[in-house]
Amino acid sequence: MQFTLSDLWHHMGLFARLIVAVLAIMSSASLLVACERLIVFRKSRRQSMRFIGETSDSLSRGELDAAAATPRDAQGYLGHVIGAGLAAWRKSPRIDADLTFESVARALERASQRELQLMKRGQGVLATVSSTAPFVGLLGTVMGIVNSFQAMAATGSGGLGTVSAGIAEALVTTALGLLVAIPAVMMFNYFQGWIDARAVDMSESSNELLDVVATQLKQAKAPGHASPSPSSRVGMAGRLG
Repeated sequence: MQFTLSDLWHHMGLFARLIVAVLAIMSSASLLVACERLIVFRKSRRQSMRFIGETSDSLSRGELDAAAATPRDAQGYLGHVIGAGLAAWRKSPRIDADLTFESVARALERASQRELQLMKRGQGVLATVSSTAPFVGLLGTVMGIVNSFQAMAATGSGGLGTVSAGIAEALVTTALGLLVAIPAVMMFNYFQGWIDARAVDMSESSNELLDVVATQLKQAKAPGHASPSPSSRVGMAGRLG
């Protein structure tokens, strides 16, 4: 027996081949999820930067109606959240300042939670693969050792030649389990960090919009009040740069 991948495959039992097939499916699923998430996240970040560029001037001047009416081709995660707040502002009758403020705040919160859930799509697959792949490989290892003992019992000897095939089968499944799990763990941690950072972006941007809303509602009661300082553009765009 040559210890090559093809020879090892031919000498594997049915159970070991099933373990390898399961690990191959798990690896393919995690790679597909990782590639899809990378594409979606890059696109969403690019669209968010474009959204800030299109609305930051209006928001910095406190022109919420103009910002809400601005046509946008792409929004991204920030566009969906801030856009929901602007839509709530535009639909609000503004008879009661407190009700208007709460309406915008609730719209921002709902949109933020919805965006976070969309960002977490596929995280369950990566978490499952990273946590179970080593155990699936270990299951193949146990069965490989069992096959080695069966070969020893059948031949009545315990030489290296008798048990080498079973040991090799066991080590291959262990290695495959680790090779599947390690990239899945790395990608899960990377995506989780990215999502946490974007959650901070959405929270701070929502708070900045609420500051502008509060200022506008205050101006509605006191027409002579000074215009708000242009801080929205610096805050929102600065975190994406």
